[in-house]
Amino acid sequence: MSTAIKDEDATLAAPSAENLAAVLVSGERPPRPSPFSSSMTFGWRAMLKIKHVPEQLFDVTAFPIIMTLMFTYLFGGALEGSVTDYLQYLLPGIMVMSVVMTTMYTGVSVNTDISKGVFDRFRTLPIWRPSPMVGYLLGDAFRYTMASATILILGLILGFRPGGGLAGVLLGVALVVVFSFAFSWIWTMFGLLLRSEKSVMGVSMLVLFPLTFLSNILVDPQTMPGWLQGFVDVNPITQLVAAVRGLMNGTPDASATLWVLIAGTAIIAVFGTLTMRLYNRK
Repeated sequence: MSTAIKDEDATLAAPSAENLAAVLVSGERPPRPSPFSSSMTFGWRAMLKIKHVPEQLFDVTAFPIIMTLMFTYLFGGALEGSVTDYLQYLLPGIMVMSVVMTTMYTGVSVNTDISKGVFDRFRTLPIWRPSPMVGYLLGDAFRYTMASATILILGLILGFRPGGGLAGVLLGVALVVVFSFAFSWIWTMFGLLLRSEKSVMGVSMLVLFPLTFLSNILVDPQTMPGWLQGFVDVNPITQLVAAVRGLMNGTPDASATLWVLIAGTAIIAVFGTLTMRLYNRK
């Protein structure tokens, strides 16, 4: 008798497939989010991380201020004889340097999420596969804009006067942000490829220091030795600085601007593809 009661209780306790389906599927399945929607959601996630860890803004606020003040007053008198005159040449370059050097933190963030297992959860979601990567870059685009605004405000206080007016400044900032968005795909690849965030930072600095300092950011390349000018002329940072400097000074350099846009597109095509292959195999 007791055995029969136990069997009956077990039968009642075990839900049937029909009952389970009725509980879990109570209505229509929600539509799959679009690539734009899922990318913006991950972009908002990146913004929330800044909100909860505001120290992340140090590199796009304090660092640009320090760099601008240091190079302006260190080299201004020696190179141009006037701090204000040198600032007209320096500020667009310092803006590019500060923003481009912060792009490496995209790779650091990717590597940190991988080490914590967050990406395992992302891969199970029914979303556009590149969404997490694009979200990182959208969040960082806000950081790039903040760094540019910080440098511009400081420059205007120090005496920078852009000949291109508001339109030239906005176009220059937009070009920096667009190129940095493309450039960040390189570090997302390294974030997936390397084992630790320290490795990502080390490789990033190894690449970024020669690109930024061996360029036209601080001095005119015509003053450099001929063999060095050959590298500087093909340096993508040199072309970006020339394009931004021309827009802000009111003398647009169409060839440099076109070169930057083509280079940015090529970087996304190459490193975006490599990043997604690594992401799918990770």
